Amino acid sequence: MNIIKIAPSILSADFSCLGNEIKRVEAAGADLLHIDVMDGHFVPNITIGPQVVSDIRKITRLPLDVHLMIKNPGKFIDIFADAGSDMLTVHIETVSSSQLSAISCQLKKRGVKFGISLNPGTPLAKIIKILPKVDFVLIMSVNPGFGGQEFIPSALKKIKQLRAIFEKDISVDGGINALNAKKILEAGANILAAGSYIFKAPDAKVAIERIRNG
Repeated sequence: MNIIKIAPSILSADFSCLGNEIKRVEAAGADLLHIDVMDGHFVPNITIGPQVVSDIRKITRLPLDVHLMIKNPGKFIDIFADAGSDMLTVHIETVSSSQLSAISCQLKKRGVKFGISLNPGTPLAKIIKILPKVDFVLIMSVNPGFGGQEFIPSALKKIKQLRAIFEKDISVDGGINALNAKKILEAGANILAAGSYIFKAPDAKVAIERIRNG
């Protein structure tokens, strides 16, 4: 059985004191950190680059789950791996099958876990053939680009269908809170990336425990 892990998404953190925010969720029981990298092309927002990932690596022992919501992610694999990423996720919408094979080999040599993500509107069939090449799958339960969006219920069906054919980690990102966490876990996910619900909570520890326990 896959272990349930909670990944606070720093997209919702207060960047004026990011170091303190990370230490706060680490002390609250986070299992890893979800870091959204956006380029303003694949998604309509711009966030951070490898330098910030490198700086985060210096202040935490938590695994860094770096989610590349960018065009041409293959050009940046080594850069983000060098910055200290433990997990790197690319979107199926941005890469060809040959590029995926190259990235998979690249990350395997470096000991970095490789994930594939798909948007709410992308059918599961798009990633079926490449599942043997990935370490985990990230299902988007909101349209990527901005934090604070509501969970899209149709993601539950996609999670269930994936779990029926995939034994490794399934991560879900978008709109996760105490009201829907149980359904997401029951559908088969085991890594929950949550931003607003954790970072905006009065008590991050309580928030993490609530979604971990469904």
